[in-house]
Amino acid sequence: MTRLFTACLGTETNSFSPIPTGLSVYQQSMLVRGGQHGERSGLFAVPLLRWKQQAQALGWTVVEGLAAFAAPAGNTTRATHAALRDEILADLQRALPVDAVLLNLHGAMIADGDPDAEGDLLARVRALVGPGVPIGAELDLHCHLSRQKVASADLLVIYKEYPHVDVAERADEVFSLLRRRLAGEIRPVMAVYDCAMLGVYPTTAEPMAGLVARMTALEAESGVLSVSLAHGFPWGDTPEVGTRVLVVTDGDAALAARLATALGESVWAARDAIVPPFLSIDQAIDRLLELAPDGRPVVLADTADNPGIGAAGDSTFLLQRLIERRVGGVALSPLWDPVATALAFDAGVGAQLAMRIGGKLGPASGPALDLQVEVKALNPDGWQPFGGALAPLGRMAWLRAFGPVDATAIDIVVNDHRVQSFHPDCFRVAGIDPLRPRALVAKSTQHFHAGFAPLAREVLYVSAPGAGSMDMAALPHHQVQRALWPRVADPARGLVDLTGPSH
Repeated sequence: MTRLFTACLGTETNSFSPIPTGLSVYQQSMLVRGGQHGERSGLFAVPLLRWKQQAQALGWTVVEGLAAFAAPAGNTTRATHAALRDEILADLQRALPVDAVLLNLHGAMIADGDPDAEGDLLARVRALVGPGVPIGAELDLHCHLSRQKVASADLLVIYKEYPHVDVAERADEVFSLLRRRLAGEIRPVMAVYDCAMLGVYPTTAEPMAGLVARMTALEAESGVLSVSLAHGFPWGDTPEVGTRVLVVTDGDAALAARLATALGESVWAARDAIVPPFLSIDQAIDRLLELAPDGRPVVLADTADNPGIGAAGDSTFLLQRLIERRVGGVALSPLWDPVATALAFDAGVGAQLAMRIGGKLGPASGPALDLQVEVKALNPDGWQPFGGALAPLGRMAWLRAFGPVDATAIDIVVNDHRVQSFHPDCFRVAGIDPLRPRALVAKSTQHFHAGFAPLAREVLYVSAPGAGSMDMAALPHHQVQRALWPRVADPARGLVDLTGPSH
């Protein structure tokens, strides 16, 4: 009987975030011991559950190792990284012999002392199981596609969509390829092309939507098993940061290299068009004021303060400017402020409070704002949908500043669980109808889009200061030794030598 070992380790490390990622961050997100996975929900649990269901349907034995995922923040601490990595390896050691390994990884995890933590895990797994046991992994498209990851695995499959609406599909894809590899039907080989780019590339509009369609079409060609674009995670200070193409073929290394090069050059040629138009705070407010209200809100995406890329979620730069320019009819949800949330719960609905809001984590969070507010509503346990699962919002308090009239008020939802604005329900569950305000402020870069775009009059991507700054040329990398666009106008690009050093 085939024995399959599965485990999960991942986070998206923002090297410029003021928040260290210790064990408690994993405990708050997902930390489940081997054999206790159950039917757990959550985006990072989806692949593990699907692999288990499909393997058991084939009569395989599934041995589950540790499943650990942390919300994006700064480096994972050295002790936490070692503990989680070693627990997975101990789980695997006890499970041996196994016929195959599937790992659910993010791919952008950086630990103190290890710039490629998940690549290190893959290498250690390979050392344990030996060269003959196939290893597959699913990666977030914001991964760092390092040599070490590719060299240590037989199969890597990366999400194609941003927002990540295809996690389950990609889980099914890597499982199917692993099954075929075990059956001797295919012999996967991989090629990687380095586009030498830093950027954020939503796939909801052209030309990225067309590039995704092209990748899917290529997979239908003879000998092609999988085609992926690793967007990279620009806020990770690691040597192999950046955008890379991955092509997996059935034993044809030349075909993989040729397709990876062609697709990589297409990405490079489209570099200016695939990055969304970011507006300054004042440009976004000017555009908002140009639009006469028509019953649909304008969505202002506060991209630099997105907890989903490791920012605190308590930045006030955009909120402060809205106040300074006397723009009313605006609602923001959520703003991470456990202190303000606790005070609102203690005071109760209807209370009038002088409150200091936001700006608590450091310079990237902006100034704390002193406001007179009314507590409009409280929710002790808020949730919002994302990726076919529910994401917790924690305790939520709807605070209203600047009067009782909707058109002049600014509504601020504070909460005590750091999370981005995935869906308009982050307003609804706090008591705010998202169709009533003139504008909604979402602390998110792109994951908000699937939920918010259908109700939005217009979506504006705002480039404010913050730990998730969209000024790619100014990101303060120290570990990157190669030239990258847009820092350099025409950097060297090409196939990655997968036999070379990892970093």
